[in-house]
Amino acid sequence: MEHGQQNITIVDDNGDEQLCEVLFTFESEEFNKSYVLYYPLAAEEDENEEIEIHASAFTPSEDGKDGELTPIESEAEWDVIEEMLNTFLDEEDEDEDEDEEEEVK
Repeated sequence: MEHGQQNITIVDDNGDEQLCEVLFTFESEEFNKSYVLYYPLAAEEDENEEIEIHASAFTPSEDGKDGELTPIESEAEWDVIEEMLNTFLDEEDEDEDEDEEEEVK
């Protein structure tokens, strides 16, 4: 699982662009695909609202700079994505707990 500060621009069906932050990416050997989980940056501004996380399959371009996002095709894929998201969120919670403990000391 890779995560870090990276932004992508998503173009919706109406041609509108939306800047999103990549939460993390991962590869599934089971489906032989890469996946990206992301959320709109505008959602980050209001901390009281829940952030809607989106997921897509990702096919990198030959030059490795860009790529194509495609919809998730099956329930089995969604199950794998949900499991990876839960693992990611659990790790984030653990990191926050450790940071809080260090501040208390």
